[in-house]
Amino acid sequence: METRNTFSTPEIHQGFSINKQSPDNEELKRIAYTFIKEGEVYEQEAGSFLIDWLNDKDHIVVQTSGSTGKPKKIKVFKRHMINSAKATGRFFKIEEGTTALLCLPANYIAGKMMLVRAMVLGWKIDLVPPRTNPLDTVYKQYDFCAMVPLQLDNSLNRLHLIKKLIVGGGPVSENLKELVQGVKTKIFETYGMTETVSHIAARRVNPKKKEKKDAGLFKALPNITLSLDERNCLVIKAPELNEKVIVTNDVAELKTYKKFAWKGRIDNVINSGGVKLYPEEIETKLQLLIGHRFFVSSIPDDVLGDKVVLVIETDYDEIVYLRLKEAINDLKTISKYEIPKEIYFLPQFIETENGKVQRSKTLELVSAKQ
Repeated sequence: METRNTFSTPEIHQGFSINKQSPDNEELKRIAYTFIKEGEVYEQEAGSFLIDWLNDKDHIVVQTSGSTGKPKKIKVFKRHMINSAKATGRFFKIEEGTTALLCLPANYIAGKMMLVRAMVLGWKIDLVPPRTNPLDTVYKQYDFCAMVPLQLDNSLNRLHLIKKLIVGGGPVSENLKELVQGVKTKIFETYGMTETVSHIAARRVNPKKKEKKDAGLFKALPNITLSLDERNCLVIKAPELNEKVIVTNDVAELKTYKKFAWKGRIDNVINSGGVKLYPEEIETKLQLLIGHRFFVSSIPDDVLGDKVVLVIETDYDEIVYLRLKEAINDLKTISKYEIPKEIYFLPQFIETENGKVQRSKTLELVSAKQ
């Protein structure tokens, strides 16, 4: 007779509260059902996850974002989520009694993990709608919060309400980094993926002077070791988060087994005239010149094999085009190989469900216009 694989979820930490209620497991189920039956969409998503968390299964099913490929559902073990929560607590020095704000949707791993951290570490967490400007309706200070870069960009005037902020789901632009220098909030850019149960490394975005030496490097969380494969892509060994060694498609420069510089995704590497170019590195150099969302990619070329192109999310304007072309040519940090051979304008990019740009599909729109 087949035995059912069960999992005993640890009791909720006695210091945990959600929207000012301090429940045990049974009371939390009641709150979750209320969210599902009577709440707004973001509360329904949180309620559904909490019901899954409190059942006797040893895992939950999570959907990947689909920014680099087709979205897929994967199994994530609850014990790994608990280990991740504890590692985050140690790394960021966040303890019991922390006040936290959840402003991310709970149907993706980042939002789910905020709830797990609160339940495991004993945080007092409040939920607000996951808008692009989540702090606009917040009037109290929180110790900890997680956002995506767009939310940070729209929250600059109210950052004093957050003491410690982690930002994930995409790179933090150079322009945004400039804007948060000198801000009292401790802001960290994170690196991770659904398979690693949220982030496995972080770097300070607005470091103090004494911290600036390693400012560009990601530092791994506890019990994680890093290496590179033959492609110079990051290999992650995190036994407390995933039994398998995770081989990524992220090209990196390893400084130590715990610190690395991210260069870009190997899927995006451009081979132009025999020279390997990383679009993400070119984007970093162009960020201060372009006021709209954009990305660097390539299209086939008879001479070069692939030629570098720049795609900008805005309507075409000839004056803007000519000025930008001149400014890029005058840029001292960019090599002749990295200068875009073509600049394209699109009124709207194609995105995943959670707002990440789908480069390949968006580039197809460029091809369709030619």
